Amino acid sequence: MNRTSEPLPSKVCILGAGPIRIGQACEFDYSGVQGVKALREEGCEVVLVNSNPATIMTDARLAHRTYVEPLTLEAVTAVLEKERPDALIPTLGGQTALNLAIELDEAG
Repeated sequence: MNRTSEPLPSKVCILGAGPIRIGQACEFDYSGVQGVKALREEGCEVVLVNSNPATIMTDARLAHRTYVEPLTLEAVTAVLEKERPDALIPTLGGQTALNLAIELDEAG
């Protein structure tokens, strides 16, 4: 149920955290999975981009579409141009996704 007065976007792209690093373990995978589930429950179409195929988040049954691509400006821009999401959520992918969101913003 939508608990806000603002309408939710119909299509959302979530950026994953990429490969697991020391000090950055499965918490981003877990939060990403929970985010995808919550958005789907609200009726959003979810597109996921993550470079790590060995996560629960990249399970093909979770998001509507999953792209296992490098988390680079070029690769993610290509996905965004193809999918045309209404919103981008980098906050479930840790520092990697946040840095990429800044690059995307600076690139226009």
